[in-house]
Parts: sequence; C-alpha cells; structure tokens
Amino acid sequence: MTGAPALEARDPVAEFARIGVTAFTTTRAAGDFALAAPVPDAGCLARWTAMQAALAPAAPGVVSSVQVHGTGVAKHTRPWVGLRRLEGIDAHVVTVPGAAAVTVADCVPVFLAHPTGAVGIVHAGWRGTAARVLPEAMAHFAAAGLDPADLLVHLGPAICGRCYEVGPDVYEQLTGWQTIRHRHVDLRALLAEQAKAAGAVRLSASPWCTRCDNDRFFSHRAGDAGRQISVVVAGAGGGP
Repeated sequence: MTGAPALEARDPVAEFARIGVTAFTTTRAAGDFALAAPVPDAGCLARWTAMQAALAPAAPGVVSSVQVHGTGVAKHTRPWVGLRRLEGIDAHVVTVPGAAAVTVADCVPVFLAHPTGAVGIVHAGWRGTAARVLPEAMAHFAAAGLDPADLLVHLGPAICGRCYEVGPDVYEQLTGWQTIRHRHVDLRALLAEQAKAAGAVRLSASPWCTRCDNDRFFSHRAGDAGRQISVVVAGAGGGP
C-alpha cells in the first residue's frame, strides 16, 4: 500500500482543518494497523511506514505507543524523525512539527488542537475514561500556558451508547451510580462532560459508531482483531 491510499481511506476531522491542523482516523479500507496483535497483519508495518512517509512533508516523525488503558501522557517538545514507539502511554501532546497516533477499535480517540499548532491525541476506553486520562492530557496544555478554552476537542469514531453495554461494576466506575443490571454507556458523552469540566468550550464528535458502521471501521465488540489509527499532526505554529 502506498502513502496516498493509506491517507485517502480515512475519516478526517473537518473542524481541525479550519485552523490548519490535519487529523483523521483510518478506515477499514486502509487496512489493519494493530502492531500489538499477537500475530500482526503481514502488511501492518508497511502501512505505518507508508503513512509516515505520506505525512513527512509536514511531520518528519510519527509517535505511537503500546497502550495500557492508563493515564500516561507523553509530551513531545523536541523534533524527531521517523516512526517512534513508546511503552505504556495512552495520550500524546505534541508542540513541535510531528504527528502522534493512537490505535483504536471501539475505544474513543480524542483529538485536541490549539490555535498555536500544538496538538494532542488520547486513547480512551472505559478504563481511561474512568481514570480521567482526557483531563490529564488537557492539563499539559494548561501547564504550557495554553488556555483550555481555546482548545478544539473532537471525539472520533468509537462505539456508540446504543451498542456499548457494560456490567454493574464498570457502570459504577464510569458514572458513580450503582446498578444490579447491565447498562448502556456513551463514552463520548462522558468524555465530553470531562472536557467541559476541564475548561473546553469548543467540542465536536464524529457521527460514526465502530459497531454500527462495522463495514467502515474495525470493532472489537463485533469480533474484529484489526485496528484503525487516529492521527493528529502538529501545526506549523507549534507551541511554547
């Protein structure tokens, strides 16, 4: 697969394009990007390499991580070249020319962009949502002097509330409410509430559900082993 098809088979974040920030989630048509799979797809690394090459004019390097459903945030303040892989990180903040990616298949990819060009990307499943990984990532922008009220926050393709059913223990961890039954939870709605509480006022969300739209996206709940990636590219302005 060449770089061009890898980037054409994607769901772009139009709201970010308006401030000059490239952000997107690949679709099933772009192929499997699951590097952490027990037996990775034969073309997986080639897809990552092609994607990095296609982004190279704007982003000399792309960083990703072995995700652990935690609250680890990596801040990238020095330029790098090529593919970089970290351990145990579920969110990235980039303030220099470069791109960051998270791997998803039902979990929520949360895109962050500031008018200066600084960006972030968050992998939030139910554990990350309960542990408040998104506010943790947003705090890094505030610490750098970037007002959370100026951030654009976009909740990418993920499993919708109609499709996502959880047990009583998980439901209580997410909502604080006790129940004896399985309940449906909208992770994107919970994350939007967290973002607003952390100071965000400019939010948007993808209309796509990975489970409902399984012909377009990989879905863990649908039985897929494949993964798509969500990618954000830091703008030319960078950040402090």
